[in-house]
Amino acid sequence: MSSARKKLRHLVVVLGDQLDLSASTLAEFDKERDLIWMAEAAGEAGHVWSTRMRIAYFFSAMRHFREALKAEGLPVHYHEIDDSERGLMDLLQDTLEDLQPEKVICTLPGEWRVLEELRQACKEASCPLEVREDSHFMDVPEAFRDWAEGRKAIRLEYYYREMRKRHQILMTEDGKPEGGEWNFDKENRGSFGKDGPAKDKPVPPSFAADAITREVVRLVNERFSDHPGSLDDFRWPVTREDALTALEDFVKNRLPEFGLYQDAMWTGEPWLYHSLLSPALNAKLLNPREVIKAATDAYQAGGAPLNAVEGFVRQILGWREYVRGVYWWKMPGYLELNALQAEARLPEFYWTGETRYRCLSESLQQTLEHGYAHHIQRLMVTGLYGLLLGIDPVEMHKWYLAVYVDAVEWVELPNTLGMSQFADEGIMASKPYVASGKYIQRMSNYCSGCPANPAKATGEDACPFTTLYWDFLYRHREDLSSNRRMQMQLRNLERKSEDEMAAIREAAKLAWANPSGMEVPA
Repeated sequence: MSSARKKLRHLVVVLGDQLDLSASTLAEFDKERDLIWMAEAAGEAGHVWSTRMRIAYFFSAMRHFREALKAEGLPVHYHEIDDSERGLMDLLQDTLEDLQPEKVICTLPGEWRVLEELRQACKEASCPLEVREDSHFMDVPEAFRDWAEGRKAIRLEYYYREMRKRHQILMTEDGKPEGGEWNFDKENRGSFGKDGPAKDKPVPPSFAADAITREVVRLVNERFSDHPGSLDDFRWPVTREDALTALEDFVKNRLPEFGLYQDAMWTGEPWLYHSLLSPALNAKLLNPREVIKAATDAYQAGGAPLNAVEGFVRQILGWREYVRGVYWWKMPGYLELNALQAEARLPEFYWTGETRYRCLSESLQQTLEHGYAHHIQRLMVTGLYGLLLGIDPVEMHKWYLAVYVDAVEWVELPNTLGMSQFADEGIMASKPYVASGKYIQRMSNYCSGCPANPAKATGEDACPFTTLYWDFLYRHREDLSSNRRMQMQLRNLERKSEDEMAAIREAAKLAWANPSGMEVPA
């Protein structure tokens, strides 16, 4: 061991979703005595059966961040993936044994498991670990816990209002919300109508793969060839410069219509007016403060209406901070919640997109091709179907974590287990987000040309969403009877005759047996 290595002061661990040059871990960095540590690990790529797009996104962004660190003159110990199946902590333990730093410093990870593994690795190496708060976020887990403890319900609306006041965002000088309302949801639930989205709607930028990304794509296609998904259309920003370009483009070209159409869906239109900024935000290539400022500046300059800006700010300042607060407040027990006792296996077609139902086919094929689907496709198509089928919420969680390029557990788990699958006993959502196929018909053109009729719960052309919707209400009617927000739906259920309900329950058995709707081989 050389004397230079013995003098290593701090080993600064940077994880794949912490690509932030302004991170607190780098605030007191000494180029002469400290070292940054990053690693690509097959164990992390295989922790859930991640799609090739998700793996490639993180590897490319990490390698570009390595170059950004070097450009700042910061020393980096970077482990590129090899042929082994070693996990992240195995690689870290090798480095700790070799370099023997005085201390390991890291930013609070985005996953409970990784934090515990970091602690164990440092304990086994007899090396102190300092976990610093993630300054990227606008709230801290302790403050959220203080806000949440003792409340009868921890609804987003009240937390969001607190955050608006605390950070003085979209607030008037006399302490009132801009425009006199806290939210403009009623103006933000538009559909495209029969004519569909405008033919000349803006197209989001696509970022051409450079030499680093091309090498990553080659590597992932070769190393993870058995993983689902495609890398034929890798278009994501993987540098801070490209992420800033993506932000500027969204605010200028799509934010004005974002509010009105944020819940709308259309065949062959994966992007529409959405920001597509969540991967860059969750990898920390963008800071939420600058994203919010760009949007509110557009409002102040007359470049975007208040309903659109408020709806977008709600996603960043409200929902994003809220789900992180729930995650750290309730983990690790949160992962074990299963309020509806859902135990079914995830259907295989979620990994292939091979289904005769158009809404599912559109959402799944898009997901596998791009590693992306917008929030209504996730909540009210793929998530809703899983909820109605009674899929084990942990299986749903693992799928969502595996397929989306913006998926990090702190944000994905509460969204899936709590909001989508209502498995957390109502911690996050005041009611299950259940609907029949008529909702999908209202918000999209997916039902056009689909062999299933959203108005029908029985018969050869029954829509499985509609069939399973009524069956879900029937199966859970007693548990939901005390939920005030479910009373109208339960009254509609009561209007079903015994014969009608018996037929629906039989149709539900067929849907469970063949959830993809594809012909069952003889």
